Amino acid sequence: MSEIDVGGDILPIRDSLVREIEVAWDRLARPGTWWNGAERLAIAAEARHAAGCDLCQRRQAALSPYAVDGAHDALGALSPAAVEAIHRLVTDAGRITEKWVTSLQSDEGLSEPAYVEIIGVIAVLTGLDKLHQALGLPLRELPAAVAGEPSRHLPAGAKRNLAWVSTLAPEDVGAGDPNPYPPHGDKNIHRGLSLVPQEVFNFFDLDVELYLKDHEIRDFEHDFRAISHAQIEMIAGRTSALNGCFY
Repeated sequence: MSEIDVGGDILPIRDSLVREIEVAWDRLARPGTWWNGAERLAIAAEARHAAGCDLCQRRQAALSPYAVDGAHDALGALSPAAVEAIHRLVTDAGRITEKWVTSLQSDEGLSEPAYVEIIGVIAVLTGLDKLHQALGLPLRELPAAVAGEPSRHLPAGAKRNLAWVSTLAPEDVGAGDPNPYPPHGDKNIHRGLSLVPQEVFNFFDLDVELYLKDHEIRDFEHDFRAISHAQIEMIAGRTSALNGCFY
């Protein structure tokens, strides 16, 4: 068991969680599948910046976000399409529509797999940042980018038949595709990022340490954390309600 300093109190923290936190930060800084390391960190920085965007605040207050035009307060490192995707995902994800997702590709030129990887980066960053916020700790500085080029691997078997983006069914995983399903499960939630399989690994490797492994979720005979299943689900349910998550 490792230790963490929280406001001067030294508290225990699982070694496996410490390890996956460090792995997650390292992966954010490395070349991904469609974005290089510097771009992935720019996505993370823009995600943190979005909360203060005037356009996003006016859209949040409007009956429909699509009725409010304007330019985002952006950091300037990414294309307008990427900024639009990041800001909406961070500030108003509950009102995203299929038409909006499609328009990013057809009108804005943001490819479908690039959009999916943006979601993956934001999801991992959110888990890391919210842990710090919950503990009352300042946000960790973003790491330095690792040089290299993205792999640009697109699974040949991915299809648009489950969600607003293409996904890769377990039976369609090809010989050259990273296969995230054996370690993490193959429910729809695992398939959400599967157009970019590495992002499934990136998110769920961290998620299962912050939450529970797939096979542990419904094993009510055992408690795998310091708090009970019921306490975990009470926190999860309350968090989902506050965030407008209806999964």
